[in-house]
Amino acid sequence: MTGRVHSYKVALTWTGNRGSGTSAYLAYSRAHEVTAPGRPVLLGSSDPVFRGEPDRWNPEQLFVVALSQCHLLWYLHLCAEAGVVVTGYCDAPVGTMVDSGDRGHFTEVVLRPQVTVADAGMVERATDLHKATHQACYIANSVNFPVRHEPVVLVEGAG
Repeated sequence: MTGRVHSYKVALTWTGNRGSGTSAYLAYSRAHEVTAPGRPVLLGSSDPVFRGEPDRWNPEQLFVVALSQCHLLWYLHLCAEAGVVVTGYCDAPVGTMVDSGDRGHFTEVVLRPQVTVADAGMVERATDLHKATHQACYIANSVNFPVRHEPVVLVEGAG
């Protein structure tokens, strides 16, 4: 493999020992902390369905948001290069996972970006750039399931 190599280092610390460790399945919390130099602590747990704390981020949520973030960042980059002026962007992605009891896997993630552009003449190009963005996204290129896009492009100031 040729190309630039990037390394991403974080630290993960389990904080859920309630005094008896993993002496029983119900004996421990799934709480943990994710840290990296210069960044706030990210409080994590498992999904509440898997005995996690509902007020903490779970890996499935972080996985879905990683796809959304990657798409956002590439999209803004490609729009800037193409002369499409984006003035607003939000997304409400949804990931679907199948849990078969002893194994689970994502079957799909749907990104639903709502983009606002500065001019009506940019709408078509802004919509088309989602395809190129998907092809460029490192995270989307690393998964083995479909990542679909249902973009909406609005014009700033249009009612």
